[in-house]
Amino acid sequence: MNKSITCIAAALLALVCAAGQAKTFKTIKDPVALACVNVANGELKAREVILRDTATTVLFRMEYPKGQGFRFVASSYLMDEDGNRYGLRSAEGLRLDAWVQSPESGITEFAMHFEPLPKRTRVFDFIEGDVPRAFKLLGIHDRKTKLEAPTMQELADANPWTVPADWFKTDTITLTGRIEGYDAGQFGFTSMECYCGDVFEKNNTTLVLDIADDGSFCKKFPASYPVCQSFYTTGSKVGFHEMPFYARPGETIDITVRRNGQGQYACVYNSGSSRDAERWLRSCNEAGEMLFPLMRFDGKFDEANALADQVWQNAMYRLQAVSRREHYTPMEMQLALADVQTLYAVYYMSYTMNRRFGLMKEEVRNGALHTEVSDSAEWQKLFDVQNYYQLRRIDFDNPLALASNDYPILLNRMQYAAPVTERKYKEVKDKNGIIEDNVENERKMVAGGYEALKELMGSDSENLMAQLCAYNDMLNGFRNWRNTEDRIARLLADTTKTAATREEVRASSKTPGNMMPLYLSTFTHPYIRQKAGQFYARKMAQTELSSPLPDAPMAELIRRLCDKYPGRYLIIDFWGMGCGPCRSAIQSSRQMRAEVAKRDDVKLIFIAGERTAEGSDAYKKYVAEWLAGEETVCVSNADFIRLQELFSFSGIPHYETITPDYHRVRDDLQIQGFHNFDYELKNLLRRLK
Repeated sequence: MNKSITCIAAALLALVCAAGQAKTFKTIKDPVALACVNVANGELKAREVILRDTATTVLFRMEYPKGQGFRFVASSYLMDEDGNRYGLRSAEGLRLDAWVQSPESGITEFAMHFEPLPKRTRVFDFIEGDVPRAFKLLGIHDRKTKLEAPTMQELADANPWTVPADWFKTDTITLTGRIEGYDAGQFGFTSMECYCGDVFEKNNTTLVLDIADDGSFCKKFPASYPVCQSFYTTGSKVGFHEMPFYARPGETIDITVRRNGQGQYACVYNSGSSRDAERWLRSCNEAGEMLFPLMRFDGKFDEANALADQVWQNAMYRLQAVSRREHYTPMEMQLALADVQTLYAVYYMSYTMNRRFGLMKEEVRNGALHTEVSDSAEWQKLFDVQNYYQLRRIDFDNPLALASNDYPILLNRMQYAAPVTERKYKEVKDKNGIIEDNVENERKMVAGGYEALKELMGSDSENLMAQLCAYNDMLNGFRNWRNTEDRIARLLADTTKTAATREEVRASSKTPGNMMPLYLSTFTHPYIRQKAGQFYARKMAQTELSSPLPDAPMAELIRRLCDKYPGRYLIIDFWGMGCGPCRSAIQSSRQMRAEVAKRDDVKLIFIAGERTAEGSDAYKKYVAEWLAGEETVCVSNADFIRLQELFSFSGIPHYETITPDYHRVRDDLQIQGFHNFDYELKNLLRRLK
């Protein structure tokens, strides 16, 4: 018998003997769990549950890669379906609040003893304390217990609610309030951040919420529709990590953060839509956590579809249980349903994206990139819309879905889904796979994209999601259209060409004037059409090629770099050690950067965020190997987040171009990395000089 099992069994026997009159009223052998959450590299399982009138004991198995560390905190607890907590008393087989190294077998077995669950308990959760990314084993129950899940339609019909007529509206959201008893040293943070996506803007942005010495805060930001977001911190010393809120454009949300009856910091919503949705805000992640097995799955497509069925049923069961416990209003139920649908579709489409990359093997041969597919049958399934039937349960025309903070991710996954990209380009490629860049081909690609999306979603019309995908294609294409406009302007001035030739080129070229009417004609949704028109007007009003840096603390860092390299254009690469694409771009561009370093008119700058501005040993080693002799700047993660807010980006790598007189180059002229560096730099300098 395994030594750890023997020790645990002996400890349990001793516990029973010591308990004397303790009565075991139920033992669950090999229980079932609906979801294992946040055990990124392994899996937590419950092997047995012993319910006594004096304690509840759970025998766990932790499967984790050998040699890697994990830990369980002493504040772990069980939670029943009514939301009641049953605290951890003791554990055998591992030390609490201490890092445990997974053994050679990769299996650690241990027991935990909790306050006794009531006899009537059918389903319960294990939660490893109120800490970020806590290990969770959710929906633990006897496999003989049948859990009946409602349908989405049943939940929706039981909670009728009408979407407000002004759901789509452009205005400012104001978040204000105070943290009671705040002390920066005691709390461990002076600011919180939020990564906020707006599908009508090209890039997601980062917001920084500063906390004043007295604990007060105020942040204003624009919005195009209601949002459910969170400001969070990773540096908290008091157990307060996140401030969720739900707000509609034009609202002021007043929040007080104070200790609740259990001594934990919680948000009290004093005004605005957050007050109306506080029960959902308190519990909105719980149903979505049932979907985690789908997010982690890496098997075959047919198996993924079978798993998707199961996790959907689990999510509906969980949503019903949570809504009853928290007493959701109809509005909250409708928001929750939209949020679960969004997250389900995100995980499903993320699986297909990861599966696609997993089947591809790329290698460089004789200087050229070659791609091989490891399983052609599985590969073909990814391009057949009939295999995506799980998406048919999602209402892609529901405006409530946009409130979900995962909606921008879903939009990206749908826009670049394998069947969509294949259909868009299929009819416009010539026999060599080349696409001639002209208006007519763009028209075909737009039409093909709509048709593919309709088939993918099982829709008879260009619904909200389909039009937003096209809108994003418009946002992404505008940079090239505007550069084409400049090129065509020079060609039209060339009198060596005949008037007929110049007119033919003008009419067929993808300029803003030719492309915007094409896209606008497809936007039947009034708000999308309105936002597209506003975007076009705003961009065409930008006649200056650059704009001054704002008066902000981190802007001074950029100005000092300009002073260090007077007369040069700074090309800044924002990167990080945890970003694979960042390191790939750096490593593949070494030879090209060596040539750039010989120039006296531009300077490459590499800015990374680390826990401290000194940088980790891994950072220093990487810089010494790949960026030796180049201008590298390391800032604290807090300062890097402020740079993200300054330049309105949330993902890396991100590139910015700064002129010698402290101006930020217009976004359609920015150099977008090292792939097409020489051409973009030549075009930029020609325009700026």
